[in-house]
Amino acid sequence: MHARSRRLAAGIASLTALGLVAACGSGGDDGGGGGDGDAVTLTITANAISGGKNAAEADWIRDWVIPQFEAAQAEAGRDVTVEFLEEGVDDEDYKTKIVLDLQAGEGADIIGIDGIWVGEFAEAGYIAPLSEVAGDAVDAWDGWEQMPEAVQSAMSFEGERYGVPQGADGRVLYYNKELFAQAGLPEDWQPTSWDEILETARTLSSLDGVIPLQINAGTAMGEATTMQGVLPLLVGTGTEVWSDGAWNGDTQGLRDVLELYATIYGEGLGDPVLQQEAAGRDNSFAQFAAGEIGILLEGDYFWRSVINPDENVGTAPMPNRDEVVGYALIPAQTPGSGVQGRDFVSMGGGTGRVLNPGSDNPELAWELLAFMNSAEAYTERVAGTVSITPRDDVNAEVLASDPMLTFVSENVLPINSYRPGLAAYPQVSVALQEATAAVVNGTPPADAAAAFEQALIGIVGEENVATGDG
Repeated sequence: MHARSRRLAAGIASLTALGLVAACGSGGDDGGGGGDGDAVTLTITANAISGGKNAAEADWIRDWVIPQFEAAQAEAGRDVTVEFLEEGVDDEDYKTKIVLDLQAGEGADIIGIDGIWVGEFAEAGYIAPLSEVAGDAVDAWDGWEQMPEAVQSAMSFEGERYGVPQGADGRVLYYNKELFAQAGLPEDWQPTSWDEILETARTLSSLDGVIPLQINAGTAMGEATTMQGVLPLLVGTGTEVWSDGAWNGDTQGLRDVLELYATIYGEGLGDPVLQQEAAGRDNSFAQFAAGEIGILLEGDYFWRSVINPDENVGTAPMPNRDEVVGYALIPAQTPGSGVQGRDFVSMGGGTGRVLNPGSDNPELAWELLAFMNSAEAYTERVAGTVSITPRDDVNAEVLASDPMLTFVSENVLPINSYRPGLAAYPQVSVALQEATAAVVNGTPPADAAAAFEQALIGIVGEENVATGDG
């Protein structure tokens, strides 16, 4: 049997095991489609195009997902064709196209979107909970058991699943073991509070030419300040930027976060110049790789791509990465003070896929979406790479050779929090960045928090802001 035939047979077996190859349906009206000789065409769209943006995803959909699914449906007696509507444009242009399609009741059956758009699309009525679109089969899918609830949250809104995540990531504290050893600190480090982080940074300050602690701040670093700075710290206080249907303004949690920034940069534990440079984040990467930064809060992307020892992958490759770089969970402000009473916290991002509520064949579209998120599909998608997927079973296999990414998969993904997927978020994020910039430049934290609340009111309206701790 040729390799292609083996893959097709495996896909059919996978669909059968998942319960996705059913007896032939009656066609159009039941949402299944393709039964009794009826030909059905399903469509997938994503901001991915062969030879261009997100090419690996595009190639996987075109060369593996589509032939596998079509063959499995043919085996079940269904005449199903899947078309991939490729895009390779700026994210905002892609978003605009998707919105226009959904507003018109058109668009692909399966649509790839950024997780940050889910709440906005849901509130606008562009998308609906998966179970409302495709019925009971959604909740019965065994794939959910392989995705931690925190990972599912990336494509959820107000407790409802609107899509299936297609990727997963998390944030940790990276540290340089050699610098720790020089400062007399333990190489196996796991702080349990902000105070422990500060005490470690103060010890590292005894080393010449070393920035003890880098936590992103300011507007020059953009969303990196929010995701690798403000938000993971904020959830460590038990506060989220949006909760219970309102945006949180000048809370005690935000004041505590800004006070931490004031301490770090006021005591010289961090370099305030980095926060103001257009290339500040890239410079921080290079300085960490050169052994000039002791502790850095970053995502697993930093490990996989930035300091990857492979010079064809890493932008600041560290040949001795595996021996020198340590990683630890981000502690809550104090033990148990994080959201949901957590001792440790993280922020996650990523993209996923939703079903078009206007699909003529929603149940069959769900079969295709479930197949795209099966263990077999993810294993094929990450073949030849070391990447975190949303599925625990796949991660256990494909990450076995990488202890750091295994650490993220097993310990960080389950404690992830996520940005609110609402239209106002990008402006709110900038206001948070401005608050940190003000503090780094000497503004008292209480004043910066109050200014943030006023900016927030200007963005979303006073009626949508929980002022103070109310």
